[in-house]
Amino acid sequence: MEYLIIVIVLVVLVLIAGGAMLVRSRRRPRGGGTPEAPAAASPPAPPGPGEGDGSGQPDLLIPTVTGPTATEIAEAPPPLAGRMTRLRGRLARSQSGFGSVLSRDGLDDQGWAEIEDTLVGADLGAAPAAQIVNELRTQVRVGGARGSDQVRTLLRQDLIEQVGADMDRSLRVDRHGDRPAVVLMVGVNGTGKTSTCGKLARALIGEGHAVLLGAADTFRAAAADQLETWGQRVGAPVVRSDREGADPASVAFDAVREGIEDRVDTVIVDTAGRLHTKTGLMDELGKVKRVIERQATVDEVLLVLDATTGQNGLRQARVFAEAVDITGIVLTKLDGTAKGGIVVAVQRELGVPVKLVGLGEGLDDLAPFEPATFVDAILG
Repeated sequence: MEYLIIVIVLVVLVLIAGGAMLVRSRRRPRGGGTPEAPAAASPPAPPGPGEGDGSGQPDLLIPTVTGPTATEIAEAPPPLAGRMTRLRGRLARSQSGFGSVLSRDGLDDQGWAEIEDTLVGADLGAAPAAQIVNELRTQVRVGGARGSDQVRTLLRQDLIEQVGADMDRSLRVDRHGDRPAVVLMVGVNGTGKTSTCGKLARALIGEGHAVLLGAADTFRAAAADQLETWGQRVGAPVVRSDREGADPASVAFDAVREGIEDRVDTVIVDTAGRLHTKTGLMDELGKVKRVIERQATVDEVLLVLDATTGQNGLRQARVFAEAVDITGIVLTKLDGTAKGGIVVAVQRELGVPVKLVGLGEGLDDLAPFEPATFVDAILG
């Protein structure tokens, strides 16, 4: 009996000692060391929505951001200055066939006719094309130029003059006083207007501007979503309505007001891709501009035109110019067309310069227009 009692006592003592060791192995030592983790331990599952992490703080739900990869967002955009020179290769498809004509030893009547036809085919316009050819023939006859290089040089000078090398193509996008610069982007559907808003915002942010985007295109389905995606891509906040079909002027007003409160440098307002044949929609565009001007100056009204539309773009330009004062033109899709002469035609029509050109679909394929670079690319 005594032997049995001794055995029971020993078993109890062993169990107590083992429990103490188990407790001691799970406790962090006070000396600052880190206890060794169990070899086969798996990481704890994250808490579900609303469960928290045990710290007393609510869990944060991280939204999914659509757009490019983090690499694209982090990559700094190249400066606007000199972009057209870097993208000159994109204009190769805009060459209009001058190379074969100007490579001849001499130009006869047929050769001059071909040059004029090429200019007309490039949407320069019949009258400007005839004027350039007549002046060029006179220069060749008086100056005695015979070689193709001399003729090319003369044609280059004439084209640069027609394009308007002396026009002011600067963009008014700098904050003035206590107000941001306001850029109003207008144009019909399909010209690349919303994309141009995003690309311009990226370029300005790369140059140190604080930019805010206003989604005042409330008529086209998903237009605000498209601009918001661009805002995420380039790092610009977007002011938009929470419902479709909202008053565009109200959205534009709110965007400018928030731009003033946040002390941004530039507010870019995207407007509806309104058809130029719809009088009511054109009146709405004028209303947007008037409402913005209650609190800030509209510094730029940029008309976005698709270079592939040719002379039809001139008809669009006329109607937009009647609805709102155009300060500059953005000519998109210039990398995929031989209609580069529209630059001359639309500038003559409106009396305002082409300020920006789109030379591709990439984030940085928007460039300030440079007449000499453009003409050199056209001549090939």
